[in-house]
Amino acid sequence: MKIDRIEAIPVRVPLKAGWTTKTAHGIHATSDYVIIRIGTDEGIVGLGEATVAARWTGETSGTGVSVIRELLAPALMGQNPLHITRLRHVMDRVLKQHPFTKCGLEMALWDIAGKAAGMPICQLLGGPVRESMSIKLVIGAYDNTAAVKLAERFLEMGVQCLKVKTGLDPMGDIARVKAVRAVAGPDIPISIDSNCGWNVTTARLTLQRLASENVLLAEQPIPPNDPAAMASLRATAPMPLMADESVFTLSDAWGLAHAGAVDIFSVYPGKHGGIAGTMEVAHVAQAAGLKCAIGSNLELGIGTAAMLHVAAALPVIDSEAYPADLVGPFYHEADLLTEPLRLGPPAAYCPMKPGLGVELDEAQLKRWRVD
Repeated sequence: MKIDRIEAIPVRVPLKAGWTTKTAHGIHATSDYVIIRIGTDEGIVGLGEATVAARWTGETSGTGVSVIRELLAPALMGQNPLHITRLRHVMDRVLKQHPFTKCGLEMALWDIAGKAAGMPICQLLGGPVRESMSIKLVIGAYDNTAAVKLAERFLEMGVQCLKVKTGLDPMGDIARVKAVRAVAGPDIPISIDSNCGWNVTTARLTLQRLASENVLLAEQPIPPNDPAAMASLRATAPMPLMADESVFTLSDAWGLAHAGAVDIFSVYPGKHGGIAGTMEVAHVAQAAGLKCAIGSNLELGIGTAAMLHVAAALPVIDSEAYPADLVGPFYHEADLLTEPLRLGPPAAYCPMKPGLGVELDEAQLKRWRVD
């Protein structure tokens, strides 16, 4: 089998009214991503999604399309798409970094492999270890009234875990968490995500003041690239700490594990350059006695499907204790799929058809493409 066609299609899908997210990085109101199709001489077509974001890795839909068309596609054309490990190295040789863009291509290769074998990707990864994955829905860093309104809506939908964005003004962050806790009651787990927004001193004081709110975990309270600072914070934090922006690469994972900096890694394919890269980072966590949770960059349907397969197949991804961010399609006006994923709430299910188990909706693609 050989690759004979690679398409990179930029799309712009807005978030639903009232579902935009606000974090320490800014407001996310529109998703400018890249949909990828890889065709083969045997007629099998693989789908991928690059959930690029400038504030994460400097990638945009424009850069994604450009590097695919000018660098990555020429390097992959004529290659056997089933040789995923070798093609990962091919991509790394012609282009440094760009993990979300490379993930979209690698995702399509896995989709081809699954379709060629007649198996879902989770089966190629060793088989599912769980039938479903608990999820949480995310409340942006809005004022208390808006945060409570969202919490009430999500609880009515049946969600059994909430994530509250923090990392802006500490007093406002504390008030927001307390307001959500009041409406959620004592039994609904609540995590917080500061998106690197605090310094170590602010984080230490704020986490202590949130100890009474029974916070499940604190995600990325301080900026990345300083495992010693995170380890120092972890020593006094009244709840587990999770790394997100600080764990992209294998080197990141090793550094955090070696420093004893965190309790949990947030993992997902886009951040680690693909499904295989996510498995590698998860194995570092497993070797260090840590847990993983599925994070998100608010993927559309194809990207979320890839996350579901990884979450289903890896025991170290503990969605039971730390519910997953398998939620992107909830927030968007469209998922670009012919059939929606089963995302719950309270639990999501992996599509079990060959490959990713999803089909691209051509009518939706035509509507939302921007080239």
